[in-house]
Parts: sequence; C-alpha cells; structure tokens
Amino acid sequence: MDDHHSGDASTEELRRATDEARMAEDEATATALRGLAEEAGVTTVWQDYRGLTHTVSSATLRVMMGALDLPAKTLDDIVASRTRLAAESQGLGNDPLPPLITTVVNAPIALTSGTRFAGESYRITFEDGDTRDGRFADDGASIVDAIDRLGYHVLECDGVSLTLAVAPGRCFGVDDALSDVGRERGERPWGLAAQIYSLVDEHDGGLGHYGALVTLVRHAARHGASALAISPVHAMFSADLNRFSPYGPSSRLLTNVLHVDPRGVLGDDAFDEASKAVDPDGERERLEALPLVDWPAASQLRLALLRRLFDRFVADGEPDAQAEFATFRRRGGDVLESHARFEALHAHLSADDASMLGGWRDWPLEFRDPHAPGVLAFAEEHAADVAFHAFLQWQAHRQLAAAQRAAREAGMAIGIVSDLAVGADGGGSQVWSRPRDMLMGLSIGAPPDLINAVGQSWGLSAFSPRGLRASGFKPWIDMLRAAFGNAGGIRIDHVLGLNRLWLVPDGAAAVEGAYLRYPFDDLLRLVALESWRHRAIVIGEDLGTVPEGLPERLAAAGLLGIRVLWFERMWHVPGQPYRPPHEWSNGALAVTATHDVPTIAGWWQGRDIDWRAKLGLFGEHSSEEIERAARETERSMLWHSLCAAGVAAGERPAIDHPPVVAALHFVGRTPAPLALAPLEDALGVVEQPNVPGTVATHPNWRSRLPAPVGRLLEGDAVAERLRAFGEGRGYRG
Repeated sequence: MDDHHSGDASTEELRRATDEARMAEDEATATALRGLAEEAGVTTVWQDYRGLTHTVSSATLRVMMGALDLPAKTLDDIVASRTRLAAESQGLGNDPLPPLITTVVNAPIALTSGTRFAGESYRITFEDGDTRDGRFADDGASIVDAIDRLGYHVLECDGVSLTLAVAPGRCFGVDDALSDVGRERGERPWGLAAQIYSLVDEHDGGLGHYGALVTLVRHAARHGASALAISPVHAMFSADLNRFSPYGPSSRLLTNVLHVDPRGVLGDDAFDEASKAVDPDGERERLEALPLVDWPAASQLRLALLRRLFDRFVADGEPDAQAEFATFRRRGGDVLESHARFEALHAHLSADDASMLGGWRDWPLEFRDPHAPGVLAFAEEHAADVAFHAFLQWQAHRQLAAAQRAAREAGMAIGIVSDLAVGADGGGSQVWSRPRDMLMGLSIGAPPDLINAVGQSWGLSAFSPRGLRASGFKPWIDMLRAAFGNAGGIRIDHVLGLNRLWLVPDGAAAVEGAYLRYPFDDLLRLVALESWRHRAIVIGEDLGTVPEGLPERLAAAGLLGIRVLWFERMWHVPGQPYRPPHEWSNGALAVTATHDVPTIAGWWQGRDIDWRAKLGLFGEHSSEEIERAARETERSMLWHSLCAAGVAAGERPAIDHPPVVAALHFVGRTPAPLALAPLEDALGVVEQPNVPGTVATHPNWRSRLPAPVGRLLEGDAVAERLRAFGEGRGYRG
C-alpha cells in the first residue's frame, strides 16, 4: 500500500517536473522568438488608439519570421536565425556585404562595423567612368572617403564589388522646378487633381483615357495650373475587369493599359474600322451615356478594340513603329516579359475556370513559377497573346509620356504628379514574377483606430526589407523609376510605410498583425536620388497615425507632407475654428480634399453623412443625429474662419449654396509650396470619388465628370473658382 502510494507520488512529481521543464523551454523559446523578431524589425508590443498595450502572439511572429526568411519553428531555428542576422548586419566573416550601400553626398561611408578591409586598397568607378583609388586605415572600421558627386558608383576591394548610392541631402523641390521668372515673382504654384477614368471625351466608350489627360493638362495650364495630380496608373488585371481600384494593382512596375486611348494607337481611320468590326451593335454609345463607369463592359470593349488594332499593327504597321516597339520590348526585359506572360496566362486559365481569377496562387503548380518549363512552353505557344500585352504597355507608356510632354510644353512647371500605391495585389504579376522581393503570406493593413475599431487588412503585398537589402534595393529603385518615368512628381501613398508597415498574416484578423520596420534612411535616400535624376518633386501621404518625429525627418529630406482642409482644425483649443491660412505648414502640400474625403460642396451639404446613414457606417458612439448636429456647428466654424481670413463676408450661406470659391481661396492663401484642388472642387461636384470602408455599396472609382474634357474648365462658375484658387497662390496670369 505504502509502496503503491509512493509510486503514484513519484509519477506525479515526474509529470510535474516534466511539465515545468516544458513550460520553461516554451518560455525560453518565446523569449528568444521575441528577441529575434525585434532584431528583424518587428515590434512585439504595441499600443492601440485607446492607449491599451498589446503583445504580438508567437503565432504571428513565426509567420512574419518565415516571410522574412528567418526560420523560427524551434529554438535551434531561432538561434541560427539570430546568428545569421548579426553576421549580416556587421559584415563579419565570409558573409557578403550588401550589394548596395546608400550614403549622402560629402559624407564618409562605413562599409562594415568591423576591420574586414583594414589596410586594403580600393577603387571607385564613378558613373561617368572616372575612377578614384583609396586605402582603408590599418585599424578601425572600414571607412570610404566622402564622395562629392551624386549617382550610383561601383567600389571594388579585395575581390568585393558593390554599389555606392550617393544621394543628395534632400529631394528635388517645388522651388527647383520653378523657372527663374516664377521665383522672382514670388509665385506659389497650384494645380488640380484628376481621376483619369472620370474624364469624358468623344468616343471614349464610357471610360476615361490618356488622350483626355493630354487635353486636360493643356486646358489647366491655360488657367495657370503648374501641376496635375492623378491617381495610380499601375498595371491592373486585364482578365479580371471587376478589380479596378487603382490602389490594388497587379504590378507597380508597369502601367494601366485600360486607359490607353484607342484613337491614339493607329489614328482615326484605323479606330473607326476597328469600332465597326468589334462593336456593330453600338455598345459604345450606351456606355458613354451612363453617369457611372461600367468597368467590366467598358474595359472589355476597349480591350477588344486594342486587340483589333494590334493585329493590324502586326500585319501592316509602319516599319519605324514596329522597330520602336521591338526596342521597347527589349529594354523592358524580364519585368515586361513576365508581366505580359502573366496577363496572357491569367486570361487563358480563367476563361475556362473562374476560380483562377484570384491570381497565380490558385493556378496549377506548373504555372506558379514564372520561369517554370510550363510557363515557357505556354509563352511560346501563345506568343501573339504575350506580344499583345507587351504592345499595350508600349502604348500606355507612349501616351503617358505624351501627357507629361504636353503639360511641360503648355507651361506647367511640374506637370503630371503620379501616385505610387502602398502595395501590390498578392495574386498579381509583381508578386508572381518577383516572389523573393515580397513578403509572402502577409498583407498590408492598419491596426484598430477611431474610424475602424477592428483594424484593416487590404490584401496587398509589401516588399521584404531583407529582400530589398539582398537585391541591392533593385525592386525599390525599379519601382521609383517606373513612377518617375513620365511625371514631374510622385505622391507616395502611405509614406509612413518607408518607416514601418502594419502587416497581417493571411487569414488572421487585422488586430493580430504587427509593425515591421523598414530601412527608412536607405529608402529615403534613394527617393531623393531618383527625384533629382528625374527632376521631379516628391509628396508623401502622411495622414493617419504618424510615429513621433517622422514628419520632421521627411521635411528635412525635402519630401512634402499633405495637409487637408477638413483636418486643419485647432483641436487643442475646444470650439476653435479652422487653422488660419498663415498657420498652415510651409513644408507640406495643401489640398481642399483628397479622393477619400468629401468635396467642399459635399461636406457643406452633408452628402458624406447621407452615405454613412444609408450604409450604416456610424461608429459605436455616433449616430446620424449626432453627426448632423456636429456638421451644423462645423459649417458655422468654417464660415467664421473664411471670413476671418478675408476670403468671405456676410451671413453664412444656406446649405444648398456651398462656399466653394471662398474655401478654394482660403487654401490657396496658405504658405504651402504647392496647393492642389480636386477637379470635383473646381467643378463644384457633390460626390467624392471613394468612400473608405465600402466596396460595392458606394460607386467607388466610377463617377464620370459632368462635361467633356475639352469644355470641362469652361464657364463662368469654374473660371471664378480657379481664379480664386490661383489668386490665393499669388498667380498673376
């Protein structure tokens, strides 16, 4: 009996000891995992908008480490990954140095934190072919003498070759873009913002195009505009025409071909012939009569027209034009060819099986690798289809270039300002063709905030910071060059992502994500360098939860933030009106509205509240009655501010008479280096292009403008609004 009880006690003690050891081992593994995550740039603890602290789960951390190519399933994995990270960061032993190191002009360059190259000689070959020889000190860190010229220069030492990206201290700025005359006159430039799809033109088939953009920049320039900002024109999905949000592209390396103007391909006669062949029933006229863009139908018709024109081009195109296309395709290299193959494959596979529309992750295994034999065989068998999609990219490139050329020829100091989306669709061609550049299994999103209490996951893939370093930042540089290529400036969507991104494991709730830090200094230096090489300004969309000190760092680098009228309230003083113009930032773009917020007329009339009431989008502590009462107070506050600034006077206008002219003049008077007004405000339009948090319930990215682009800026009312905006900027005509 006593022996039996003794055995039970011993068994229980052994079980308890085993459990304690397992718990200690689990805790040690969890602690090591958190250490690895922090060293890899993942923030393991974060605070939400209520001030509550959250600890990122081990499950999330393991997914993120896997995406970063840092195995972390076991303690041994974690130890090995931490050792690997340390060696990479210090350039120790035989580990290769990164293929590209960024620096600032006239600053010494530290290759490593060790003495790996002590006493060794080195040679720098500059972009222009000049060379400079040097020698590292016999002790201390490996320091390269400062370089006094911008560019990508090659350093060679002891069998090692790497690129030194020498950047300016700041981006190319608005003042740099102005002519001497403009600077002497003290003019502060202004511009407009447009959604290309919304532009109406003759025979456009119900969908705006780059040809209409050419017309718009010429007319805007006549009114004194120096810039025209557009939403992203990244490559979309020609096989899935229901995906048309410009912020969910297939690839940020190429261009949206759905905006190609068919008339601009081979001329009017060829267009008329193609129209008769592919549209005998007059579908084009039906689409042109609609107040909203029917993306699937309009895009399908446009692609059919373009295919007919392509076939004619192949059969009897001008030899010079065919040679130009061949050169474009050759220079596009693997990026262009992979995208063209993706587009052809996507169309082929989804034609018989709609489940393939989601993208390459749903395709048969033999097609998931762009260099697999199955893909190569498909490309050879369907060479005409692949060539067609390359042809579309060529046409899009030519027509966008024509728009920027027209803007500059019309006198715009800046011209087109393109938009760089924060990520690419995980099922699209960019992730398919360059998986090592991207974080697989993670989606960009946002943690819970006042507007969205459950957070957001956008289904967009982000660059891998480790992949960027390993590739010499080539994906980032390629993307910047694509954005800058046919523009006088770029707007970087969610510029906070240069510093950190909220990433969510696929299938997880947004709150289960974590912040991942990015090599901010490297990315920003490359932005500055490319902006000067392209002589283009840089704007960063810095709205939202901004890390402390980041706006100052962006401003110091010459990157303009964004200030929106509706958000320029003096929140620190309860009941105070809107910030007066002279107190606005002189280091940020000033705008009346963005595509995500109400227009001036829409805000004044409460159209945004109408939509929230219709769709049930009020927050936990709000209601339609509360918001309408608050808006009534805010109207009075805005009117008081407009009057105090001297741009309005008298009694507050009625709800059906929004003070659009006064609001434009108000924003125009700010000291911002550049001010922009959406076309919707210039036209007094009530509806905004996009309502965040909605998909099919609001006609996002579908509204057509009320007049053809050639007459859009005509009329006394539009002229008065543009004149008020320009006069606020000091424009003298």
